[in-house]
Amino acid sequence: MADHTFRELETAAYCPRKLYYRRRDGAPDVPAEVERIRRLAREYERLLTDDAALLAAPVEPDPATVRERLRAARDRLDEWDGLADPAETDVYLGGKDARGVAHKLVETDSGTVPSLVFTGRPPEQGIWEPQSVRLVAAAKALSWERERAVERAIAEYPAYGVVRAVEVTARRSGQYRRALRVAESIDGPPSRADSDAKCDPCEFRESCGVTTRSLRSLL
Repeated sequence: MADHTFRELETAAYCPRKLYYRRRDGAPDVPAEVERIRRLAREYERLLTDDAALLAAPVEPDPATVRERLRAARDRLDEWDGLADPAETDVYLGGKDARGVAHKLVETDSGTVPSLVFTGRPPEQGIWEPQSVRLVAAAKALSWERERAVERAIAEYPAYGVVRAVEVTARRSGQYRRALRVAESIDGPPSRADSDAKCDPCEFRESCGVTTRSLRSLL
């Protein structure tokens, strides 16, 4: 069995120290709001036509913007039908290097591709690098199981009405391999992140590095 989960590799790309603490203390429970947002990814067609459902949905932009974005995704993506009515959901994938759950398996003309649902805010363009690592991990695990190349994955941000197809490029594969190396090398707390923006939403922010800061304050 693969040693690492998709989420561990995503965390390794985001902050190795956070991965250390999660391995030590365990990941937090999934909040109910996260589950509500994930369910939106199975209700796209309803959100496009049912005003009451859209108004009640846990979306971040105004509902009209979410609907406009979903319509644009429907018109742009060849995978739309498979996203709106996926062949399989919450599918466990056991790859050579990583294992985890694909929220959807989407049938396309070129074969099956994995889709992952993210509950946070997407960047203006593309996807965040840690999420790219997680998507590549899912694509490679599916490729290992199906014994065929999987060169595409899909990122869904349902709370924002954003759906983006991602190519498994050489650059993204390189990011994935770096995350694997980081995950394999952690045997103690790595150095702290150099970006406070990464620390603000972290569940370990109150305890991470407290001793170091306290010692500095005494000097």
